[in-house]
Amino acid sequence: MNTPSEAGIDPYGRQLSVIVGERRRLTDLAYRLLGSLAEAEDAVQEAYTRWYAMSRRQQEAVESPGAWLTTVTGRICLDVLGSARARRERYVGAWIPEPLPDRTEWFGGRAVSGGAGPADPADRVTLDESVNMAFLVVLESMTPAERVAFVLHDVFRYPFAEIAEIVGRTAAACRQLAASARRRVRDERVPAAPSAGQAGLVRSFKEAWEERDIKALVGLLDPEATMTADGGGFVGTVLRPVEGGERIAQYLIHIADKAPGLVLLERSVNGLPGLVAQHSGRTVTVAAFDLAEGRISRIWAVRNPEKLRPWNEDGADGAERPDGAS
Repeated sequence: MNTPSEAGIDPYGRQLSVIVGERRRLTDLAYRLLGSLAEAEDAVQEAYTRWYAMSRRQQEAVESPGAWLTTVTGRICLDVLGSARARRERYVGAWIPEPLPDRTEWFGGRAVSGGAGPADPADRVTLDESVNMAFLVVLESMTPAERVAFVLHDVFRYPFAEIAEIVGRTAAACRQLAASARRRVRDERVPAAPSAGQAGLVRSFKEAWEERDIKALVGLLDPEATMTADGGGFVGTVLRPVEGGERIAQYLIHIADKAPGLVLLERSVNGLPGLVAQHSGRTVTVAAFDLAEGRISRIWAVRNPEKLRPWNEDGADGAERPDGAS
């Protein structure tokens, strides 16, 4: 009887194909854990580096390469989250997760459905309700262990016994971590699915902003709405959240007056209808929205150019930006 190798089948080559095919799933996981595509890709690359650093005999001894890569990626992300908490305490202004474009949208000035051009992050991250901005912001409020346990169990359906190996705690402790994280999500009333009316509301918001119609803006905003901006210290923006529908509307009109030539575009942001502001053909702001009872309750405006690289063709930071543009 022929062995697989005698029959012309290379088990190692088959294993290599499986490993390469894990990259998107691992990036999906790492982005949800870290809230940054760049950090997620670095974490996944580090996991692959550790895999390829092993001898072929060591690799063949691994029963499930996918599970091995998941465990290593999870541990790397846990370490990154620990250090990120300290870094974000020194961050200038609010820190908002990195927004992602949709693969069906125009990206970098070209249609992403075909042809050459920069790789679309949406081709590496699956956009669903677990990456909408409201959900990611709540994840930021969790401890690293809570976040890892919750994302792995509630989003990716990993059993607590496997999560325990990543977090370094018992399965029972991981179950408690996930339950605590789940309460945070419930208390913040994060929507489980996209709002059917969000696209129309965002369109009306865009039109009112373009027309400098403060009354219309106030009518679209929840009276207790909050707008948070993230400039990272690279560009001018408010360092603290703007609270109250009327104050937000006044601020937006002020921005529109200070930034002539700003173009607003309706775009998908992390899988939900959002807005992109461009100046001189380059994206300078990406805004995500959350709704409450038919009005806009939260706005997250990302202006940090390091977080807008996926939205610009060459990823450069040096585009001209009018002071105060949002």
